[in-house]
Amino acid sequence: MNGQAVLITGCSSGIGLCTAHGLKARGYRVFATARKESDVEKLRGLGLESFRLDLADAASIREAVGAVLEATSGNLYGLFNNGAYGQPGAVEDLTREALREQFETNLFGTHELTTLIIPVMRAQERGRIIQNSSVLGFAAMPFRGAYNASKFALEGLTDTLRLELRGSGVHVSIIEPGPILSRFRDNARAMFQKHIEPADSVHRHRYQAMEARLRKEGPGQPFTLGPEAVLEKVIHALEARRPKVRYYVTVPTYLFGGLKRVLPDRLLDSILGRIS
Repeated sequence: MNGQAVLITGCSSGIGLCTAHGLKARGYRVFATARKESDVEKLRGLGLESFRLDLADAASIREAVGAVLEATSGNLYGLFNNGAYGQPGAVEDLTREALREQFETNLFGTHELTTLIIPVMRAQERGRIIQNSSVLGFAAMPFRGAYNASKFALEGLTDTLRLELRGSGVHVSIIEPGPILSRFRDNARAMFQKHIEPADSVHRHRYQAMEARLRKEGPGQPFTLGPEAVLEKVIHALEARRPKVRYYVTVPTYLFGGLKRVLPDRLLDSILGRIS
């Protein structure tokens, strides 16, 4: 695409890494960012332009944006907000610290990065902002309250932003994947061990089953797709003359999206609870 610049967060593995490689192969100038310096070095070794960007660290966000804009002479066509993690645990077992950390990365950091990029795109009178949300951004499931809350909030903020950017030439899209092959479960398990005390919880037996699932090798859920499924939607959101507002990815997202529109809340609760 004539070397148009795209900034991507969360590129150490999974969706971010796949999207960085896919867009570079398509002709974009990709800036693949990651939280750890070791991952930045790995990305550079793979031939990608990379900077450290930790969404929980405002200074690193500003430094990364400054470096990207310097490298592109102040131009940026696309922003793919992909970086995020999931904090498992029942709502009653979540500490304020755990919830704050979840929102620092999944919402506050993403918001700060986006607001730094919007003036650049407004000046260009064009641009694409793509938010990687989740099926859990509109369908709540038990023991995922922190992640649900962060993604519900991200979708509300993004819907508002889309309305405010009408007529600016900047398009805003939301991608809502279901289960995708990535290191998401490994990261979720680490955060569970950091913030949740299973032995002290009335849910300790449920937590045993949950930890077994998080340790399981290979796809953790039915209908899991590879990250290429998300890459396909990112390409459309970047290149379509009229990109979609929302992109569903995987069977569960289509299924729950349909059920949410037609079922009473209590019946949907029953289905989501049994599936979980």
